[in-house]
Amino acid sequence: MSDTTLQQQQVVVIGGTSGIGRAVAQEAAARGAVVTVIGRSAKAGDNIRAAVADVTDSTALTQAFAAIGKIDHLILTAGARVGSPKLTELTRDELELAFNVKLFGSLFAIQAALPYLSPNASVTLTSGLLSRKFGPGSLLKSGLNAAVDATAKSLARELAPRRVNVVSPGVVDTELWGEAGAESRVAAMARIGKGLPVGRVGTPQDMAQAYMFAMENGFVSGAVIDVEGGGLVS
Repeated sequence: MSDTTLQQQQVVVIGGTSGIGRAVAQEAAARGAVVTVIGRSAKAGDNIRAAVADVTDSTALTQAFAAIGKIDHLILTAGARVGSPKLTELTRDELELAFNVKLFGSLFAIQAALPYLSPNASVTLTSGLLSRKFGPGSLLKSGLNAAVDATAKSLARELAPRRVNVVSPGVVDTELWGEAGAESRVAAMARIGKGLPVGRVGTPQDMAQAYMFAMENGFVSGAVIDVEGGGLVS
């Protein structure tokens, strides 16, 4: 049984304007939370507030947090769109962009949010199965996601009794794979899904359930929550 309820809890989702982040915001709102999404092009929706800020802009984030006030749950799903280059093709610009947004951006966002996090708040970061599944072209994302996993575990000790966890998705059918309904996206999702034990790729709604667990279960901290359809064992 969950230790907490999201009813009237203040939930902030950074990167909540699309994909997984948007699904998390919508599910939290459906459970009675007061939800604010923060992003470069954030737009309010049904029972969802919005604040415009870039995750790499600490000043803008601090202003957004100050306007929100107390935060019960902070979710970080922002990431940069980068490819999967091999070492011989990797550029410094790609490396810096990926780490600046997903790792450094998350760290400084949490730092800016600290004065507003309630004593028993939860913080949930986002990594990915490539943190523990390797192959040609996985270098950038494997290193980045492994760093996020380690960061969450370290912060779980440092910020206690606040809880810090990380959700690690597998392949998820989002706009990162192209426009909805596009032939290439449909084909890629079908091909990848056939190779997974569950027989399909994930949906943003599948991922949202993992973030709900991280927020609502008060006995979970320092955990990496894998939601990858068996991708780590396939």
